[in-house]
Amino acid sequence: MKKIEKSNKEEVVSEFISNLPNPPMVGDVVEGPIVAIDKASVYIDLHPFGTGIIMGREYIIARDLIRKIHVGDIVSAKVSDLKNDDGYIELSLKEAKQALIWNEVEKAIKEKTTLELVVQDANKGGLLMSWQGVQGFLPASQLRPENYPRVMDGDKVKILEELKKLIGQKLDVIIIGATSNDGKLIFSEKGSSTEKSPEHKIGEIKQENKYKVGDILEGEVTGIVDFGIFVKISNETEGLVHISEIDWSLVENPRTHVNVGDQIKVKIIEIKDGKISLSIKALKENPWVEAGRKYKKGMVVKGIIIKHNKHGALASIEEGVAGLVHISEFKDIAELREKLELGKVYDFKITLFEAKEQKMTLSNKLD
Repeated sequence: MKKIEKSNKEEVVSEFISNLPNPPMVGDVVEGPIVAIDKASVYIDLHPFGTGIIMGREYIIARDLIRKIHVGDIVSAKVSDLKNDDGYIELSLKEAKQALIWNEVEKAIKEKTTLELVVQDANKGGLLMSWQGVQGFLPASQLRPENYPRVMDGDKVKILEELKKLIGQKLDVIIIGATSNDGKLIFSEKGSSTEKSPEHKIGEIKQENKYKVGDILEGEVTGIVDFGIFVKISNETEGLVHISEIDWSLVENPRTHVNVGDQIKVKIIEIKDGKISLSIKALKENPWVEAGRKYKKGMVVKGIIIKHNKHGALASIEEGVAGLVHISEFKDIAELREKLELGKVYDFKITLFEAKEQKMTLSNKLD
């Protein structure tokens, strides 16, 4: 009988010990009620581990927050020292708030939470706004088409003037990046769940069955931006020709292909979320189809260098058909630029050719 009683007591003690919370460590965020506030200290009950204190430098840093709290309030604080000379656990209120905010930032990024934020300022690159007291930046490239500055000549001063018109307005955004080291957030209008009202949408279809994928239409160019061309296809509908849908050949500046006011033919290639995507190149024969009958791996062809980038040089072997000469064939980018000059024609060997995927790689080494 005594053995059974002893066994039961051991089980109760073991269960009690296992249910005890883990003691806090430096860097942990803890929570407890405020038990006292004096001129230079705040005391927080951290039962069963003792009493925490916010004092000295941490008290001065957090004084704006401390003015708003009272005895009995439950607060979160970050452990900075497990035991000071007086036996208190030293805490930081400001660091705890920052830690909790960054936890919320991580959650918002993961869940793609839509936030309605006010534009506070603008610069040549985009818009400035903040969330939970953390400053952030919305690059112009992350604006929805309806808010992107439509400046015909790409003048940065004019772009800034257009961006400044958004100051004071509320935008629906998501957080796409954050760096806790410098305390900056990166926002985007693209991908937010909240849709703008129909009159502010690009390509909004007000008569649902009026258009369908495959329709060929004539429209007026109403705007030209870095990423494409806006085309008005009716009094109430505007669509976007993305830069990749302008031509089969490389397009770096849409402004060299059309002018505002031009009447052009376009093809509807997608209708999604009430928006219309258009294509100009879809009305032309795909040059890769004919190329698939003419070229194959191992052939030597002539190509003109049309672009340099970090991956290598892009060489066009005919209109709309180009391949990459990889940087790995050269010592560095300087050697590549020296040996493969823009606008010049060279002989290349085809090392990869997939016409259906529109992929081709070339080599400057013919041996």
